[in-house]
Amino acid sequence: MTDPGPPPGTPPEPSLRDPCAERGPAGDILHAGDVPHHGLDVFLTGRVFMDMIFTGLPGLPPPGTELVTDGLGSAPGGVANLAVAMSRLGLRTGLASAFGDDMFGAYLWRALSEQEGVDLRWSREITGWPTPVTVSLAYDSDRSMVTYARPAPAGDTDLVTDPPAAATCFVDIDRPVPGWALELRRAGTRVFADVAWDPTETWSTDVLDRLRHVDVFLPNAVEAMAYTRTRTPEDALHALADRVPVVVVKQGAAGAIAIDSSTGEHAHADALPVEALDPTGAGDVFAAGFVFGTLAGWPLGHRLSFANLCAGLSVRHHSGSLGAPCWGEIAAFGDTGEVPPEVLERYAFIVPYIPEAELERGPDWVTRAEPTLR
Repeated sequence: MTDPGPPPGTPPEPSLRDPCAERGPAGDILHAGDVPHHGLDVFLTGRVFMDMIFTGLPGLPPPGTELVTDGLGSAPGGVANLAVAMSRLGLRTGLASAFGDDMFGAYLWRALSEQEGVDLRWSREITGWPTPVTVSLAYDSDRSMVTYARPAPAGDTDLVTDPPAAATCFVDIDRPVPGWALELRRAGTRVFADVAWDPTETWSTDVLDRLRHVDVFLPNAVEAMAYTRTRTPEDALHALADRVPVVVVKQGAAGAIAIDSSTGEHAHADALPVEALDPTGAGDVFAAGFVFGTLAGWPLGHRLSFANLCAGLSVRHHSGSLGAPCWGEIAAFGDTGEVPPEVLERYAFIVPYIPEAELERGPDWVTRAEPTLR
């Protein structure tokens, strides 16, 4: 018998069912080891966007025309990509961000706090401020984007007057490292950093000077070479290793390379050999995996491999932040037959961190978050 649904006149409610119920047990496994206890595993600030992603388009609509597609998803975007990816791995994640007082802001707040388990006690609603929105048009293995964003009355970093205790924090060094991050670092927090694309393409060396306040730097190859004025990712890696204790250069389908100067480790890890459908947020998912591996105390090669695994699983979906994998998907991936056994053997070190219930369920039990629009 077909479910008749709610009675007439009942307003719709978005589905906020937690797709990662195993994030709690996974976090318990991590925190049961030798990891020092902190209030949070990671603390973030930044702008949250409402991402709307159209897929299956034959191209962009010419002026005066309309295209109809059967692919549409929406999800929290911006810094939410990183927050969701962190939380889904079981990391205790705190976020300071401004939220609009419109319906998009209400959805984003509920999705992050209720569905994804992100701690928003440092965030606040801004009266009269519209939620930033990005529309992504995916076609021919590429995408175009349109963004609407008005400046917030208060910057995201201004929300942090008393930063919480955290094992790690994450910043962008395309701007000066905020005072709250410097304060946390003096207290023992490890500062992870990424950098945004420079639209002016001047690649100011001021960015590299900020690395003196950073413990782990995670640029992609194009950014790393541009800022260091080098011609190969390897040369960029070595140039950056002179400035920051741990540097990782992401190379997309070519994998990632890294140096940990504190231990003397050099490592390379191949990308996961899967069909990529949407790279949205893959760099943030990679960063989440690397943070988890760092807190777990893994060798550099294992940290890279796990980060590549998480990013590789995420690009198989058209969903932005909601493509970040849960431990159920990580556990089930070995049963899908997508990669040969010799490749799977590289990830054997992950098994002790997968909740036992997930190992027993198999791929048919994997769930994913529902987009707000279908």
